[in-house]
Amino acid sequence: MKLTTIFKTAGIAIFSHKSRSILTVIGIVIGVTSIIVIMSVGEGATKLITNEITSLGADIIYVEPGREPKGPTDISGYILSKSLKEKDLEALRKKSNVPGIKKISPSVIVPGSISYGGETFRPMISGSDAQFFGEVLDVGLQEGYFYDDIAIRNREAVAVIGARVKDELFGESDALNKIIKINNKSFKVVGILEKRGQVFFFDMDTLVLIPYTTARTYLLGIDHYNEFLVQVEDVEQISATVEDIKMTIRESHGITDPEKDDFHIMTQESLLGQINSIFNILTTALAVIVAISLVVGGIGVMNIMLVSVTERTREIGLRKALGATEKDIIIQFVMEAVILTLTGGIIGIILGGMISLATAISVSQFAGLNWRFTLPTSAVLIGFLSSISIGLIFGIYPARQAAKMHPVEALRYE
Repeated sequence: MKLTTIFKTAGIAIFSHKSRSILTVIGIVIGVTSIIVIMSVGEGATKLITNEITSLGADIIYVEPGREPKGPTDISGYILSKSLKEKDLEALRKKSNVPGIKKISPSVIVPGSISYGGETFRPMISGSDAQFFGEVLDVGLQEGYFYDDIAIRNREAVAVIGARVKDELFGESDALNKIIKINNKSFKVVGILEKRGQVFFFDMDTLVLIPYTTARTYLLGIDHYNEFLVQVEDVEQISATVEDIKMTIRESHGITDPEKDDFHIMTQESLLGQINSIFNILTTALAVIVAISLVVGGIGVMNIMLVSVTERTREIGLRKALGATEKDIIIQFVMEAVILTLTGGIIGIILGGMISLATAISVSQFAGLNWRFTLPTSAVLIGFLSSISIGLIFGIYPARQAAKMHPVEALRYE
């Protein structure tokens, strides 16, 4: 049987039962659309995070409290850890211990709200070195200045606020040198950050910076830090600097066995590796779930094809009586199944691409993130090949059932 004849016959069979064909295709459309969206959004998120991390520069090292999280169950231990102390900061600042450090800034997270007059706002409050923060994230000021090391040493109650914080509390009025309340404690506004939006997961417009010494003693009453940010002198020596930091903190904590470290260190390279690993695991897990939906769709295709075989028993008998071979019958019915699933796959690829594009545009506009639309070639190929494979795999059994029919018995079928 000629290929054109096979296509023509398959098309007639499919279009003669439009409603049934549409319902059959829907399962494949949903599965392929899910694959495209998962892979597209996953790659878009990975690129966004990668760009944010890369934008900080390769000369930054992050020293975090607690053991390095190996899975979701370790996250709480990492967040609640109080292992980074003042003695660790002083030890790291000694050039004799870590000669590769250019500058180090500790930070603490301050939960709470700020107020001025009758206005209240809940920003992200960070006890940090403002000058270091501005340099690392390349953030400038609209007005005022970044508080310096003297303000940090003297535990001064000063604050640098983001552009939106200023608007929320002061509107069009001047905010510089005004006294605001942070958790009911008075702070003087000495600087206003330029409007920047999202920078490395920090919404700079809703950020408030205060000296970390003031945050620890005046607001929180704690003796630990949430993080150390370290800038190295030479990027080429970053590995050696990491080892020096590890040895210094281990000595400070009296740790002799590296397996018992109560801190962990991250560099740009390790951060990127962790991010890629996490997204690869998530994407794979979601893809497996989607694969199950495709299998369910394939079972639906097989059921519909079995019904079609039953309905067309006399047609099959007539074709075999006129000389059609078992191979011709198999090809005919497999082709019908493949056309159905491939149609679903193409629709799913187009629909998935449209949803992914809409997601990228929405995130960019409403969340202020530099999310770029990405449609991986691998996602399109997987969607295309999986739809064909489903047709072949789940179409072969009904096709064989049709091919096995005896022409005389088939012609007698009522």
